[in-house]
Amino acid sequence: MLQEQNTRSAIEEVIHQLDSGSLRVAEPSDDGWKVNEWVKKAVILYFPIREMKVMEAGPMEFYDKMALKTNYAVLGVRVVPHAVARYGAYLASGVILMPSYVNIGAYVDSGTMVDTWATVGSCAQIGKHVHLSGGVGIGGVLEPVQASPVIIEDNAFIGSRCIVVEGVRVGKEAVLGANVVLTQSTKIIDVSGNEPLEHKGFVPERSVVIPGSYTKTFPAGDYQVNCALIIGKRKPSTDLKTSLNDALREYNVSV
Repeated sequence: MLQEQNTRSAIEEVIHQLDSGSLRVAEPSDDGWKVNEWVKKAVILYFPIREMKVMEAGPMEFYDKMALKTNYAVLGVRVVPHAVARYGAYLASGVILMPSYVNIGAYVDSGTMVDTWATVGSCAQIGKHVHLSGGVGIGGVLEPVQASPVIIEDNAFIGSRCIVVEGVRVGKEAVLGANVVLTQSTKIIDVSGNEPLEHKGFVPERSVVIPGSYTKTFPAGDYQVNCALIIGKRKPSTDLKTSLNDALREYNVSV
């Protein structure tokens, strides 16, 4: 079936629309976020219809199936050497890529900074005016097709060396301090009130989050297991351009 030209053309058209931003792997809906499984399937099927080839960028040489994204000046995207984005990733006008990597199917909205050595995995959804600090790892997902990608919503700040994987969603204006690791099994515990409140797979809007640990009993004894602690909220009255730094100073969070 993949040898049929109509099939190949349909797959290539989906990737073209992903590249231009007219299609998304996941998109906001009235019920939260909707995953477009058929779009993810097209990304998966794109790999076997591509052939390996040599690509050159000045003195550098690559050997891969996937073309690199081009026409950054026309797109209004600032790309600092040696940033790399694959064709099929959408970068909105105003995005800044420091030396970093954005994979196919990803969506990076306007005004977002992808800082040095940060990676945006396949199909990840990054909102407007997000800051992905140095060394941040945003996980990718292709299979199973129904699996949700990582979603970082508008105006979030992701601190240095954070890892967000397995379809975790970070709400609008949330702040993750340095070295926070979030997976679907990570306990995200709000300790800002009188009683702890636990979340999994989701960081509520405007939360300020730091790395933490809790005691878990194993057959061999009691050991500390990583978790994430919500220690407060960003104040909505604070100007968004300065509230990130203010929130971090107020809660003494490293970035």
